[in-house]
Amino acid sequence: MAVVAFDGVVLADLAAPCEVFGLVRDGDGRAAYDVRVCSIAPRVRSEHVTLGVSSRISWLSRADTVVVPGVDDIDRAIPKPLLRAIRRTVARRARVASVCSGAFVLAASGVLDGRRATTHWLVAGELARRYPAVRVDPDVLYVDEGRILTSAGAAAAFDLCLHLVRRDLGAAVASEVARAAVMPLERAGGQAQFIVPEAPASDGSSLGALLGWLEQNVGKDLSLPAIARRAGMSTRTLSRRFRQQVGTTPALWVSRARVRRAQRLLETTDLSVESVAGGVGFGSATVLRDRFRRIVGTSPQSYRRSFRVA
Repeated sequence: MAVVAFDGVVLADLAAPCEVFGLVRDGDGRAAYDVRVCSIAPRVRSEHVTLGVSSRISWLSRADTVVVPGVDDIDRAIPKPLLRAIRRTVARRARVASVCSGAFVLAASGVLDGRRATTHWLVAGELARRYPAVRVDPDVLYVDEGRILTSAGAAAAFDLCLHLVRRDLGAAVASEVARAAVMPLERAGGQAQFIVPEAPASDGSSLGALLGWLEQNVGKDLSLPAIARRAGMSTRTLSRRFRQQVGTTPALWVSRARVRRAQRLLETTDLSVESVAGGVGFGSATVLRDRFRRIVGTSPQSYRRSFRVA
């Protein structure tokens, strides 16, 4: 098990796989994984500390699994030797996993092209914009594509690592590790990240004004033809620009905008689920419940109980 360190590595993302895999023991009480932190240079700089790393990047050629932690700045240049090592790892059919913004490192190497992947919801749109060949899913804790896995931010690293332990050694071992790490085992990869609702940024992009208008008018007819008329372009052009600039389709963006508005209403009002559904443009409470569970990963009532503002 190789965990990659590099300048700008996020310490929590580096520590999580070391901690989880380091806890795993076989039936004789011996370490089940040989975990090594590897880097190009003997020392790497993080935001708060400088780390001395004993194993070099060449050790990746012997690892069964390579974990790439997040990077503190997604604009940071990724060393080419690291990208080459990742490509070689995938080529020899070893397993590669990323934590949080580590997905940008995998994407830069090209190994995510044509694959589904996730990352922290704050930068998921940028990952889709920079790497259009990657099918970015911003709403899940992790994505398992077989030999290539990606996870969302922070605590999702533990979910991904426990998933790998379960794949390798079974649910009983993973359950023991989860108890030792004081982590729940039952959070499945398809569970949504709890995303903080926020309005689209007014960044001067060609769709910025349209996104702002959509956010403020979720209760109206927002079918693809209606949005295209508002934007003054054909449905085909609109769909293409959405994919290029936003990283998703108009229909999915509208569903998420409606769910964001529903979240705010559930947090701040006593409106019934039926009233919330009508107010945000869903045709019925049944449709709201379906979309809400798909995007947020829980029911509207459960969300209200967890996030109701007193």
